[in-house]
Amino acid sequence: MGSPVFFLDLKATFKENRLQRIGRLLDQVPFTRPLKKKNLVAVKIHFGEKGNTAYVKPVYVRPITDKIRAWGGKPFLTDANTLYVGTRSDSVSHLQTALENGFSFTTVGAPLVIADGIKGKSAIRVPIHQKNFEAVSIAADIVDADAIVSVAHFKGHELSGFGGTIKNLGMGCASREGKLSQHSNTAPKITRKKCIGCGECISHCAQEAIGLQEKKAAINPGKCVGCGECILICPQEAIGIRWNPSITVFQQKMVEYTLGVLKGKEGRAVFLNFLTDISPACDCYDHSDRPIVRDIGILASTDPVAIDQASVDLVNNEPGNKDSALTKNYKSGEDKFRGIYPKIDWEVQLRYAEEIGLGTRKYQLVILNEK
Repeated sequence: MGSPVFFLDLKATFKENRLQRIGRLLDQVPFTRPLKKKNLVAVKIHFGEKGNTAYVKPVYVRPITDKIRAWGGKPFLTDANTLYVGTRSDSVSHLQTALENGFSFTTVGAPLVIADGIKGKSAIRVPIHQKNFEAVSIAADIVDADAIVSVAHFKGHELSGFGGTIKNLGMGCASREGKLSQHSNTAPKITRKKCIGCGECISHCAQEAIGLQEKKAAINPGKCVGCGECILICPQEAIGIRWNPSITVFQQKMVEYTLGVLKGKEGRAVFLNFLTDISPACDCYDHSDRPIVRDIGILASTDPVAIDQASVDLVNNEPGNKDSALTKNYKSGEDKFRGIYPKIDWEVQLRYAEEIGLGTRKYQLVILNEK
């Protein structure tokens, strides 16, 4: 039958509002509870880049932290610092951005902790013995937590096709070293005919990997870490992804990091995907484009593979928003993520995750009834 994936639509009534329904959704998940006294529970969330508005809203987090306390745990909201130059590349800026985006203690009911330290160097190596990595570098406070609840905003992604639970954990919980190792073979390319030498990419490159050659941008592959920010910020759209096997390897690496994040937390991990404001690209950008489909609902499971597969299926079953980044596949049942990124095989991450034992792509959708 597959793993159970519990589904909450976005209805609400005077008998039960949406926040109360989120709490009831969590009660359905077969999480090990009650937790041991004073167990520290990492609530892994993306706080959103400054200017982005698609991330999971802070008000939705409060019923999650309330439920963790009811289970006996001590929740803290957390994320790890970014590679690229932005508003979350060190803990001070990261926390300031989180607060500006509404993640205050009074709203979310838990303290905020940046899991890899002030400059992203606080990490623990976790042995996994897989194809790409013998060990992975995970943010120390994630490893030290007794349990984890992943709260992921489900959306499109320019390297993995979509981003859900696997990306929220595999990329989001990696230290700076870990992020570097995942991106190391995805250096972008520059179309010289389009480049006007404006220098925007140079000023945004944290690794100083871009310079001007004959008034055109050029990337030094020895310095490039493949974070991809230059792709987004180029006003002429002159920088793009190299469509080669490295994208497959990137997805496999991300999955292996997810395996490392969850190691030692068997039976003490819950995953939620918010299928709301389903934007075409990552919340790491300083803006969020129109959603590619309507708001669908919230999923919860203890299987990270099943919940991502169910999320993909629910999105693809929707009619696409023609006033969005979709260029094709507008009909119900058509692949929305290939409608945005036609050259990315997003199934790689799910196939590989199933192969290494993270979970199963087979699932049973369990719909939460109204009270």
